[in-house]
Amino acid sequence: MDIEELQSDYESITIVIARWMQKVLSEAGVSEQWIIYVKLIVLLAILAITVYVLQFVVRKLLTFVFYRVERITKLTFFRYTINNKLPHYLALVIPYSFVRGTIPIVFYDFKGLISPLIKVTDIYLVFMIIWTIMALVKSCGDVLQEKPAFKNKPMKSYFQVIQIVLFIFAAVVIYSILTGKSATAFFAAMGAASAILMLMFKDSIMGFVGSIQISTNNMVQIGDWITMNKYGADGTIEEINLTTVKVRNFDKTITTIPTYALISDSFQNWRGMQESGGRRFKRAINLKYECIRPLTDEELEKFKRVESLAGYIKTKQKAFAKLNNGIENDLSLDKHVITNCELFMQYGIGYLKNHPHISNEMTLLVRQLSPTTQGLPIEIYTFTNTTVWAEYEIILAEVMSHLISVVKFFDLVIYEESSGSDNYNVFIKESNGLKENANN
Repeated sequence: MDIEELQSDYESITIVIARWMQKVLSEAGVSEQWIIYVKLIVLLAILAITVYVLQFVVRKLLTFVFYRVERITKLTFFRYTINNKLPHYLALVIPYSFVRGTIPIVFYDFKGLISPLIKVTDIYLVFMIIWTIMALVKSCGDVLQEKPAFKNKPMKSYFQVIQIVLFIFAAVVIYSILTGKSATAFFAAMGAASAILMLMFKDSIMGFVGSIQISTNNMVQIGDWITMNKYGADGTIEEINLTTVKVRNFDKTITTIPTYALISDSFQNWRGMQESGGRRFKRAINLKYECIRPLTDEELEKFKRVESLAGYIKTKQKAFAKLNNGIENDLSLDKHVITNCELFMQYGIGYLKNHPHISNEMTLLVRQLSPTTQGLPIEIYTFTNTTVWAEYEIILAEVMSHLISVVKFFDLVIYEESSGSDNYNVFIKESNGLKENANN
Protein backbone atom coordinates (compact mmCIF):
# COMPACT_ATOMS: atom_id res chain seq x y z
CA MET A 1 0.00 0.00 0.00
CA ASP A 2 1.47 3.30 -1.10
CA ILE A 3 1.21 6.73 0.57
CA GLU A 4 -1.67 7.89 -1.63
CA GLU A 5 -3.79 4.89 -0.61
CA LEU A 6 -3.04 5.52 3.10
CA GLN A 7 -4.01 9.17 2.73
CA SER A 8 -7.22 8.19 0.94
CA ASP A 9 -8.16 5.72 3.71
CA TYR A 10 -7.38 8.36 6.35
CA GLU A 11 -9.66 10.90 4.66
CA SER A 12 -12.42 8.30 4.42
CA ILE A 13 -12.19 7.60 8.15
CA THR A 14 -12.30 11.36 8.85
CA ILE A 15 -15.44 11.79 6.76
CA VAL A 16 -17.13 8.80 8.42
CA ILE A 17 -16.44 10.15 11.93
CA ALA A 18 -17.59 13.67 10.99
CA ARG A 19 -20.87 12.39 9.52
CA TRP A 20 -21.47 10.11 12.47
CA MET A 21 -20.97 12.99 14.93
CA GLN A 22 -23.33 15.19 12.93
CA LYS A 23 -25.98 12.48 12.93
CA VAL A 24 -25.71 11.92 16.70
CA LEU A 25 -25.97 15.63 17.46
CA SER A 26 -28.92 16.07 15.10
CA GLU A 27 -30.78 13.23 16.81
CA ALA A 28 -29.95 14.85 20.16
CA GLY A 29 -31.87 17.94 19.13
CA VAL A 30 -29.01 20.29 18.41
CA SER A 31 -29.95 22.92 15.83
CA GLU A 32 -28.29 22.75 12.44
CA GLN A 33 -26.36 26.03 12.86
CA TRP A 34 -24.83 24.96 16.19
CA ILE A 35 -23.90 21.42 15.26
CA ILE A 36 -20.43 22.29 13.95
CA TYR A 37 -19.55 24.27 17.09
CA VAL A 38 -20.88 21.69 19.54
CA LYS A 39 -19.10 18.99 17.57
CA LEU A 40 -15.84 21.01 17.79
CA ILE A 41 -16.19 21.48 21.54
CA VAL A 42 -16.93 17.80 22.15
CA LEU A 43 -14.03 16.64 20.01
CA LEU A 44 -11.64 19.12 21.67
CA ALA A 45 -12.71 17.86 25.12
CA ILE A 46 -12.20 14.24 24.06
CA LEU A 47 -8.83 15.18 22.53
CA ALA A 48 -7.67 16.99 25.69
CA ILE A 49 -8.67 14.11 27.98
CA THR A 50 -7.06 11.54 25.69
CA VAL A 51 -3.82 13.52 25.42
CA TYR A 52 -3.62 13.95 29.19
CA VAL A 53 -4.22 10.24 29.83
CA LEU A 54 -1.71 9.17 27.18
CA GLN A 55 0.98 11.52 28.48
CA PHE A 56 0.34 10.53 32.10
CA VAL A 57 0.45 6.78 31.43
CA VAL A 58 3.52 6.91 29.18
CA ARG A 59 5.37 9.21 31.62
CA LYS A 60 4.67 6.93 34.58
CA LEU A 61 5.72 3.89 32.57
CA LEU A 62 8.98 5.51 31.43
CA THR A 63 9.75 6.76 34.93
CA PHE A 64 9.24 3.24 36.32
CA VAL A 65 11.48 1.77 33.60
CA PHE A 66 14.22 4.34 34.28
CA TYR A 67 14.09 3.64 38.03
CA ARG A 68 14.35 -0.10 37.41
CA VAL A 69 17.26 0.32 34.99
CA GLU A 70 19.04 2.58 37.49
CA ARG A 71 18.66 0.00 40.26
CA ILE A 72 19.87 -2.85 38.06
CA THR A 73 22.80 -1.06 36.40
CA LYS A 74 23.70 1.22 39.36
CA LEU A 75 24.21 4.04 36.85
CA THR A 76 23.31 7.43 38.31
CA PHE A 77 22.71 8.73 34.77
CA PHE A 78 19.17 7.32 34.79
CA ARG A 79 18.37 8.98 38.12
CA TYR A 80 19.55 12.31 36.74
CA THR A 81 17.40 11.85 33.62
CA ILE A 82 14.37 11.52 35.89
CA ASN A 83 15.39 14.65 37.82
CA ASN A 84 15.78 16.52 34.52
CA LYS A 85 12.31 15.41 33.32
CA LEU A 86 13.48 13.28 30.41
CA PRO A 87 10.56 10.80 30.83
CA HIS A 88 8.14 13.75 30.75
CA TYR A 89 9.52 15.03 27.44
CA LEU A 90 9.70 11.57 25.87
CA ALA A 91 6.12 10.94 26.93
CA LEU A 92 5.01 13.90 24.79
CA VAL A 93 5.86 12.04 21.56
CA ILE A 94 2.76 9.82 21.53
CA PRO A 95 0.33 12.64 22.42
CA TYR A 96 1.96 14.78 19.72
CA SER A 97 1.44 12.07 17.12
CA PHE A 98 -2.14 11.63 18.26
CA VAL A 99 -2.90 15.38 18.14
CA ARG A 100 -1.34 15.83 14.72
CA GLY A 101 -3.32 12.92 13.36
CA THR A 102 -6.65 14.07 14.78
CA ILE A 103 -6.45 17.73 13.73
CA PRO A 104 -8.18 17.00 10.36
CA ILE A 105 -10.94 15.15 12.22
CA VAL A 106 -11.50 17.74 14.98
CA PHE A 107 -11.41 20.69 12.58
CA TYR A 108 -13.19 18.97 9.70
CA ASP A 109 -15.69 21.83 9.44
CA PHE A 110 -12.93 24.50 9.74
CA LYS A 111 -10.62 23.41 6.96
CA GLY A 112 -8.87 26.77 6.90
CA LEU A 113 -7.42 26.07 10.37
CA ILE A 114 -6.05 22.61 9.62
CA SER A 115 -2.85 23.67 7.85
CA PRO A 116 -1.88 26.42 10.40
CA LEU A 117 -2.57 24.08 13.32
CA ILE A 118 -0.44 21.33 11.80
CA LYS A 119 2.38 23.86 11.47
CA VAL A 120 1.90 24.82 15.13
CA THR A 121 2.19 21.16 16.19
CA ASP A 122 5.32 20.78 14.06
CA ILE A 123 6.83 23.84 15.77
CA TYR A 124 5.93 22.29 19.12
CA LEU A 125 7.77 19.14 18.01
CA VAL A 126 10.90 21.25 17.45
CA PHE A 127 10.75 22.47 21.05
CA MET A 128 10.10 18.94 22.27
CA ILE A 129 13.31 17.80 20.59
CA ILE A 130 15.26 20.67 22.18
CA TRP A 131 13.87 19.89 25.65
CA THR A 132 14.74 16.22 25.22
CA ILE A 133 18.31 16.95 24.07
CA MET A 134 18.84 19.45 26.91
CA ALA A 135 17.57 16.91 29.46
CA LEU A 136 20.11 14.40 28.15
CA VAL A 137 22.91 16.99 28.13
CA LYS A 138 22.14 18.12 31.68
CA SER A 139 22.03 14.51 32.86
CA CYS A 140 25.45 13.89 31.33
CA GLY A 141 26.68 17.10 32.99
CA ASP A 142 25.39 15.93 36.38
CA VAL A 143 27.27 12.66 35.91
CA LEU A 144 30.46 14.55 35.01
CA GLN A 145 30.17 16.77 38.07
CA GLU A 146 30.44 13.65 40.22
CA LYS A 147 34.01 13.35 38.95
CA PRO A 148 36.64 15.33 40.92
CA ALA A 149 37.99 16.92 37.74
CA PHE A 150 34.58 18.46 36.87
CA LYS A 151 33.13 19.00 40.34
CA ASN A 152 33.56 22.77 40.51
CA LYS A 153 33.59 23.57 36.79
CA PRO A 154 31.06 26.11 35.42
CA MET A 155 28.98 23.46 33.64
CA LYS A 156 25.94 25.73 33.47
CA SER A 157 27.81 28.06 31.10
CA TYR A 158 28.38 25.21 28.65
CA PHE A 159 24.74 24.10 28.94
CA GLN A 160 23.62 27.60 28.05
CA VAL A 161 25.92 27.66 25.02
CA ILE A 162 24.49 24.32 23.83
CA GLN A 163 21.01 25.68 24.43
CA ILE A 164 21.72 28.79 22.35
CA VAL A 165 23.07 26.67 19.49
CA LEU A 166 19.99 24.43 19.62
CA PHE A 167 17.67 27.43 19.58
CA ILE A 168 19.49 28.81 16.54
CA PHE A 169 18.87 25.53 14.71
CA ALA A 170 15.28 25.59 15.99
CA ALA A 171 14.82 29.09 14.58
CA VAL A 172 16.02 27.82 11.18
CA VAL A 173 13.61 24.87 11.25
CA ILE A 174 10.69 27.01 12.42
CA TYR A 175 11.42 29.52 9.66
CA SER A 176 11.33 26.69 7.12
CA ILE A 177 8.05 25.36 8.57
CA LEU A 178 6.31 28.73 8.50
CA THR A 179 7.54 29.92 5.11
CA GLY A 180 8.17 26.67 3.30
CA LYS A 181 11.60 27.98 2.29
CA SER A 182 14.95 26.28 2.78
CA ALA A 183 17.46 27.09 5.53
CA THR A 184 19.67 28.86 2.97
CA ALA A 185 17.12 31.66 2.68
CA PHE A 186 17.08 32.01 6.47
CA PHE A 187 20.85 32.41 6.73
CA ALA A 188 20.81 34.88 3.84
CA ALA A 189 18.27 36.97 5.74
CA MET A 190 20.27 36.70 8.97
CA GLY A 191 23.48 37.76 7.21
CA ALA A 192 22.05 41.21 6.68
CA ALA A 193 21.12 41.45 10.36
CA SER A 194 24.38 40.00 11.73
CA ALA A 195 25.54 43.34 13.15
CA ILE A 196 22.29 43.71 15.10
CA LEU A 197 22.54 40.14 16.34
CA MET A 198 26.12 40.69 17.49
CA LEU A 199 24.97 43.72 19.46
CA MET A 200 22.03 41.85 20.97
CA PHE A 201 24.15 38.89 22.04
CA LYS A 202 27.25 40.88 23.02
CA ASP A 203 26.98 39.96 26.72
CA SER A 204 26.39 36.30 25.91
CA ILE A 205 29.38 36.15 23.55
CA MET A 206 31.66 37.91 26.04
CA GLY A 207 30.34 35.70 28.82
CA PHE A 208 31.02 32.58 26.78
CA VAL A 209 34.59 33.70 26.10
CA GLY A 210 35.01 34.57 29.78
CA SER A 211 33.65 31.16 30.86
CA ILE A 212 36.13 29.35 28.64
CA GLN A 213 39.06 31.40 29.95
CA ILE A 214 37.93 30.98 33.55
CA SER A 215 37.61 27.21 33.12
CA THR A 216 40.85 26.81 31.15
CA ASN A 217 42.93 28.86 33.58
CA ASN A 218 41.09 27.52 36.65
CA MET A 219 40.64 31.09 37.89
CA VAL A 220 37.52 30.47 39.97
CA GLN A 221 35.40 27.49 40.90
CA ILE A 222 32.02 27.07 42.49
CA GLY A 223 32.55 27.29 46.25
CA ASP A 224 35.51 29.70 46.05
CA TRP A 225 35.57 32.70 48.37
CA ILE A 226 36.29 35.82 46.31
CA THR A 227 36.50 39.53 47.07
CA MET A 228 35.71 42.07 44.35
CA ASN A 229 35.31 45.52 45.81
CA LYS A 230 34.20 47.09 42.52
CA TYR A 231 30.97 45.09 42.63
CA GLY A 232 30.66 44.87 46.42
CA ALA A 233 31.25 41.12 46.36
CA ASP A 234 32.79 39.37 49.35
CA GLY A 235 31.59 35.82 49.71
CA THR A 236 31.25 32.38 48.14
CA ILE A 237 30.55 31.67 44.47
CA GLU A 238 27.28 29.76 44.16
CA GLU A 239 26.75 29.74 40.41
CA ILE A 240 28.67 30.47 37.21
CA ASN A 241 26.60 30.75 34.07
CA LEU A 242 27.00 32.27 30.62
CA THR A 243 26.49 35.93 31.56
CA THR A 244 26.74 36.24 35.34
CA VAL A 245 28.52 34.87 38.39
CA LYS A 246 26.39 34.67 41.53
CA VAL A 247 28.17 35.38 44.82
CA ARG A 248 26.55 34.91 48.23
CA ASN A 249 28.13 37.47 50.52
CA PHE A 250 28.80 36.77 54.18
CA ASP A 251 25.90 39.04 55.14
CA LYS A 252 23.69 36.61 53.14
CA THR A 253 23.04 39.10 50.33
CA ILE A 254 23.51 38.07 46.70
CA THR A 255 25.83 39.90 44.31
CA THR A 256 25.84 39.16 40.59
CA ILE A 257 28.99 39.90 38.60
CA PRO A 258 29.28 39.81 34.79
CA THR A 259 31.25 36.70 33.89
CA TYR A 260 33.60 38.61 31.65
CA ALA A 261 34.41 41.00 34.53
CA LEU A 262 36.42 38.20 36.14
CA ILE A 263 38.71 38.40 33.10
CA SER A 264 38.81 42.16 32.55
CA ASP A 265 38.91 43.31 36.21
CA SER A 266 40.98 42.25 39.19
CA PHE A 267 39.59 40.26 42.11
CA GLN A 268 40.92 38.35 45.09
CA ASN A 269 40.41 34.59 45.29
CA TRP A 270 40.90 33.08 48.75
CA ARG A 271 41.03 29.50 47.47
CA GLY A 272 44.81 29.33 47.96
CA MET A 273 44.37 30.20 51.62
CA GLN A 274 41.65 27.58 52.05
CA GLU A 275 43.72 24.90 50.31
CA SER A 276 46.82 25.71 52.39
CA GLY A 277 44.93 24.98 55.60
CA GLY A 278 46.14 28.16 57.31
CA ARG A 279 44.93 31.74 57.40
CA ARG A 280 47.24 34.69 57.88
CA PHE A 281 46.80 37.42 60.43
CA LYS A 282 48.98 40.41 61.15
CA ARG A 283 48.39 42.91 63.92
CA ALA A 284 50.65 45.56 65.40
CA ILE A 285 51.15 46.77 68.97
CA ASN A 286 52.54 50.32 69.18
CA LEU A 287 55.03 50.84 72.03
CA LYS A 288 56.04 54.17 73.47
CA TYR A 289 59.62 55.09 72.66
CA GLU A 290 60.42 56.37 76.14
CA CYS A 291 59.81 52.99 77.76
CA ILE A 292 62.27 51.07 75.57
CA ARG A 293 65.52 50.54 77.51
CA PRO A 294 68.35 48.06 78.21
CA LEU A 295 67.71 45.39 80.82
CA THR A 296 69.93 44.96 83.85
CA ASP A 297 71.61 41.70 84.80
CA GLU A 298 69.16 41.31 87.68
CA GLU A 299 66.21 41.68 85.33
CA LEU A 300 67.72 39.23 82.89
CA GLU A 301 68.11 36.66 85.65
CA LYS A 302 64.44 37.09 86.45
CA PHE A 303 63.43 36.57 82.81
CA LYS A 304 65.56 33.41 82.61
CA ARG A 305 62.84 31.72 84.62
CA VAL A 306 60.60 32.04 81.54
CA GLU A 307 61.23 28.83 79.60
CA SER A 308 60.93 30.38 76.14
CA LEU A 309 63.40 33.17 77.02
CA ALA A 310 66.09 31.32 79.02
CA GLY A 311 67.94 29.86 76.05
CA TYR A 312 67.74 33.09 74.07
CA ILE A 313 69.13 35.19 76.97
CA LYS A 314 72.03 32.79 77.60
CA THR A 315 72.94 32.70 73.90
CA LYS A 316 72.82 36.48 73.63
CA GLN A 317 74.85 36.98 76.81
CA LYS A 318 77.63 34.72 75.50
CA ALA A 319 77.65 36.49 72.13
CA PHE A 320 77.62 39.96 73.70
CA ALA A 321 80.33 39.00 76.21
CA LYS A 322 82.73 38.41 73.32
CA LEU A 323 81.71 41.62 71.59
CA ASN A 324 81.97 43.63 74.80
CA ASN A 325 85.36 42.12 75.77
CA GLY A 326 87.89 44.90 76.36
CA ILE A 327 85.36 47.67 76.79
CA GLU A 328 86.15 49.35 80.13
CA ASN A 329 83.29 51.85 80.05
CA ASP A 330 80.44 50.77 82.32
CA LEU A 331 77.93 52.81 80.33
CA SER A 332 75.61 50.71 78.22
CA LEU A 333 76.11 53.16 75.34
CA ASP A 334 79.34 51.41 74.40
CA LYS A 335 78.10 47.87 74.96
CA HIS A 336 75.84 45.41 73.24
CA VAL A 337 72.87 44.86 75.53
CA ILE A 338 69.47 43.17 75.50
CA THR A 339 66.54 45.58 75.55
CA ASN A 340 63.10 44.99 76.99
CA CYS A 341 61.57 45.51 73.50
CA GLU A 342 63.85 42.87 72.00
CA LEU A 343 63.00 40.43 74.77
CA PHE A 344 59.29 41.08 74.36
CA MET A 345 59.55 40.28 70.65
CA GLN A 346 61.43 37.05 71.42
CA TYR A 347 58.79 36.13 73.97
CA GLY A 348 56.12 36.66 71.29
CA ILE A 349 57.92 34.32 68.90
CA GLY A 350 58.22 31.62 71.58
CA TYR A 351 54.57 32.04 72.54
CA LEU A 352 53.39 31.68 68.94
CA LYS A 353 55.60 28.63 68.27
CA ASN A 354 54.14 26.84 71.28
CA HIS A 355 50.54 27.85 70.56
CA PRO A 356 48.46 24.79 69.56
CA HIS A 357 46.48 26.70 66.91
CA ILE A 358 49.36 28.51 65.20
CA SER A 359 50.99 26.86 62.17
CA ASN A 360 54.73 26.28 62.48
CA GLU A 361 54.97 25.28 58.82
CA MET A 362 54.21 28.79 57.55
CA THR A 363 55.77 32.19 58.09
CA LEU A 364 55.96 33.18 61.76
CA LEU A 365 57.34 36.61 62.65
CA VAL A 366 57.28 39.17 65.42
CA ARG A 367 58.99 42.16 63.86
CA GLN A 368 59.49 45.90 64.12
CA LEU A 369 57.90 48.14 61.52
CA SER A 370 59.03 51.64 60.61
CA PRO A 371 58.77 54.05 63.56
CA THR A 372 55.73 56.32 63.49
CA THR A 373 54.40 59.27 65.43
CA GLN A 374 52.19 56.78 67.28
CA GLY A 375 55.13 54.82 68.65
CA LEU A 376 57.18 51.83 67.54
CA PRO A 377 54.93 49.19 65.86
CA ILE A 378 55.66 45.59 66.84
CA GLU A 379 53.87 43.45 64.25
CA ILE A 380 52.72 39.89 64.82
CA TYR A 381 52.74 38.13 61.44
CA THR A 382 51.70 34.48 61.49
CA PHE A 383 49.19 31.90 60.27
CA THR A 384 46.56 29.91 62.11
CA ASN A 385 46.21 26.19 61.41
CA THR A 386 42.53 26.59 60.51
CA THR A 387 40.66 28.57 57.85
CA VAL A 388 37.28 28.51 59.59
CA TRP A 389 36.32 32.13 60.12
CA ALA A 390 34.82 31.78 63.61
CA GLU A 391 37.76 29.72 64.88
CA TYR A 392 40.22 32.15 63.27
CA GLU A 393 38.70 35.14 65.07
CA ILE A 394 38.83 33.35 68.43
CA ILE A 395 42.52 32.44 67.97
CA LEU A 396 43.36 35.97 66.86
CA ALA A 397 41.64 37.51 69.87
CA GLU A 398 43.35 35.06 72.23
CA VAL A 399 46.84 35.77 70.85
CA MET A 400 46.47 39.55 70.84
CA SER A 401 44.87 39.67 74.29
CA HIS A 402 47.71 37.62 75.75
CA LEU A 403 50.51 39.65 74.17
CA ILE A 404 48.90 42.94 75.19
CA SER A 405 48.49 41.67 78.75
CA VAL A 406 52.18 40.71 79.15
CA VAL A 407 53.61 44.01 77.81
CA LYS A 408 53.73 45.49 81.34
CA PHE A 409 55.96 42.64 82.59
CA PHE A 410 58.67 43.90 80.24
CA ASP A 411 58.26 47.42 81.60
CA LEU A 412 56.82 48.53 78.26
CA VAL A 413 53.87 50.85 77.67
CA ILE A 414 51.42 50.68 74.76
CA TYR A 415 50.84 53.95 72.97
CA GLU A 416 47.27 55.26 73.16
CA GLU A 417 45.88 58.51 71.87
CA SER A 418 44.02 60.55 74.45
CA SER A 419 40.27 60.59 74.18
CA GLY A 420 40.01 63.93 75.99
CA SER A 421 38.30 62.42 79.00
CA ASP A 422 41.31 60.61 80.52
CA ASN A 423 42.26 61.32 84.14
CA TYR A 424 45.73 62.67 84.91
CA ASN A 425 47.42 63.41 88.24
CA VAL A 426 48.21 67.13 88.34
CA PHE A 427 50.47 68.48 91.08
CA ILE A 428 50.24 72.19 91.99
CA LYS A 429 53.32 73.57 93.79
CA GLU A 430 52.90 75.79 96.82
CA SER A 431 52.76 79.40 95.65
CA ASN A 432 51.53 82.60 97.31
CA GLY A 433 50.57 80.82 100.47
CA LEU A 434 48.70 77.99 98.76
CA LYS A 435 49.49 74.44 99.77
CA GLU A 436 50.41 71.66 97.31
CA ASN A 437 47.34 69.84 96.03
CA ALA A 438 46.81 66.74 93.92
CA ASN A 439 43.89 66.69 91.50
CA ASN A 440 42.62 63.90 89.32
